[in-house]
Amino acid sequence: MIEEVLVAAAGAAAAIAVYAAAAARVVKQYERGVVFRFGRLRSDVRSPGFTMIVPLVDRLHKVNMQIVTMPVPAQEGITRDNVTVRVDAVVYFKVVDAADAVVRVEDYKFAVSQMAQTSLRSIIGKSDLDDLLSNREKLNQGLELMLDSPAMGWGVAIDRVEIKDVSLPETMKRSMARQAEADRERRARVINADAELQASKKLAEAAGVMSAEPAALQLRLLQTVMAVSAEKNSTLVLPIPVELLRFLERATPAAPAEAEQATPAAAAEAGRITAPLSEAYLKGRAAAEESVDDLTGTSVEPSPRESDR
Repeated sequence: MIEEVLVAAAGAAAAIAVYAAAAARVVKQYERGVVFRFGRLRSDVRSPGFTMIVPLVDRLHKVNMQIVTMPVPAQEGITRDNVTVRVDAVVYFKVVDAADAVVRVEDYKFAVSQMAQTSLRSIIGKSDLDDLLSNREKLNQGLELMLDSPAMGWGVAIDRVEIKDVSLPETMKRSMARQAEADRERRARVINADAELQASKKLAEAAGVMSAEPAALQLRLLQTVMAVSAEKNSTLVLPIPVELLRFLERATPAAPAEAEQATPAAAAEAGRITAPLSEAYLKGRAAAEESVDDLTGTSVEPSPRESDR
């Protein structure tokens, strides 16, 4: 009798052990457990830790709640300004409702991947090339909004969307390189012109100072000579100021012979007499010409000598 009781107790213990082993489940910290009883969804989602289900009646589905990093395959499309590009991206998302992720969609990862590819092609067709290259933050926000709307119904939240790379044709790359080179050359010319303008203003100010102080021009000339001589050249070019030549011309007196021979008309033609001839001078000149005519008038024949008679 005692042996039968012991055997029955051992059998019951074994059955309880088998039942406990079949019913025991462990849900990890980053997971949630969704239970189906006879195919119907149980409202309670199992939290992390140890949990029990009814064997052969309940089925437990574990859903990962971590952020998933999913690369979006490169999509080729034509931009709004008719440029063929190839764009790839990456999507970061996570499950926020484990029951909806299991019940509402068959495979939420595949659904998010297909939706991301479709949205990426749509963004390419609506954007310009300059936006794809320089304004990616705005495009990332647009992609996130396009993915987040349907994903919320699947129990999935889009955390972030990033465009990784934009591949351009070789011809477009060369055209952009030429454009950038031309723009840099334009800026270089503008900078040079601005430098010339500033230098000309400073030179004009320096010329004004030198004109007020003639000695400054001589000092500048000496500095130039020193700078040239420092080059150890065999030939030294010494410029002579034009002001020095004009000073020598004004200081040299005119020759007296040339002054006597020069007539007023010649002097006027040479630029030495610039004032008009006076009326007294003209009258004196006319009287002199008349006296010359009287002296050179008809000649008087000498009387014949008495010897010739």
